[in-house]
Amino acid sequence: MRWPLVVPVLSDGEVTIRAHVPSDVDGLFEMATDPDMVRWTAVPDPHTRAMSEQLAFTAMPRGWEDGTHRGWAIEAIDDDGRARFAGNVDVRQKPIADIGFALHPWARGRGIMARAVRLAVDWSFTEGGVEIVHWRSHVGNEPSLRVAHATGFTLHGTTPGMLLERGQVIDAWTGSLRFGDAPYAHRPWAEATVLESERLRLRPFTDADLPRIAEACSDPLSRHFLSNLPQPYTTATARGYVDDCTWQAATGAKATWAVADRSTDQLLGNIAVMDLLGLAGDHGEIGYWLHPDARGRGLMTEAVRTVVAHALDPAGLDRRRLALHAAVDNPASNAVAVAAGFTLFGTQRVAERLGEVWFDDLHGYLLVR
Repeated sequence: MRWPLVVPVLSDGEVTIRAHVPSDVDGLFEMATDPDMVRWTAVPDPHTRAMSEQLAFTAMPRGWEDGTHRGWAIEAIDDDGRARFAGNVDVRQKPIADIGFALHPWARGRGIMARAVRLAVDWSFTEGGVEIVHWRSHVGNEPSLRVAHATGFTLHGTTPGMLLERGQVIDAWTGSLRFGDAPYAHRPWAEATVLESERLRLRPFTDADLPRIAEACSDPLSRHFLSNLPQPYTTATARGYVDDCTWQAATGAKATWAVADRSTDQLLGNIAVMDLLGLAGDHGEIGYWLHPDARGRGLMTEAVRTVVAHALDPAGLDRRRLALHAAVDNPASNAVAVAAGFTLFGTQRVAERLGEVWFDDLHGYLLVR
């Protein structure tokens, strides 16, 4: 059977995947020239309409006919009630396959891609001779990571130098899905839900925060109490930190917030609930730092109280018990713990490195729901 008849039409009632048709070409071209598509994929740049036509009507048919590349157009209903081209999903090779996907800007943020991936992967396992599907993306590509998380991929980590795109070797986030795996998230994403207090907005990090992160983590006092910080600490280092926070949220290990001024949105600090996957399953540990120009105004106490309320809330992170640790010689951090309602439960001797050579005792604090 030849293309397009060889392409199965699959639908879950909301999203359909099918062979490409001529009316898809405009959408393909718009998608390929979208800045986010250029940033996160190897789509040719600059891109022409002829390249989109070649993909849809030469590369896709050839892949289906020789069995090496099964690619579908995604169709979904837009805000005007029209069935419309929404993107592509591809499952390549067998029995060990990898998956690629992309959405037109109009279709993003609607759960469309997760539905399309489930359809394509289910057919690949049951009809396409595939035993395992591998997912990979640029480190930092949160939308792609969210699709992998939502569709049940086991998230493995970062593989150095796995991708070669536009002549550059780059690191990749990776995951896999085997035949028989449930195509739904294994555990909740540890969301940095936007929280507000009198003076603060706690929110996810943005690119605009990177210089302020680098400044805070280059400050001598920060480096004294956080002795494991990389040196030098650049905006590229800050980008790596934010990407790691995103990955840990996806795996359910840590929820991290940027602490920002409520009126200006300027970054003031960082706060996280860590160790969410500990043995007890309902514990967490609070960690934080402030930019030098934000210290001495009670801002971190305000932030900790806000995050603690969310962390203990069954509708939030649903923690039963929160810990907080502070070096004995860090009076500001200890004051925050006490002001936020934590109780000192003990002191570990010479437990925390301060600076390059000194080890300090470490106070442990506890707060129970």
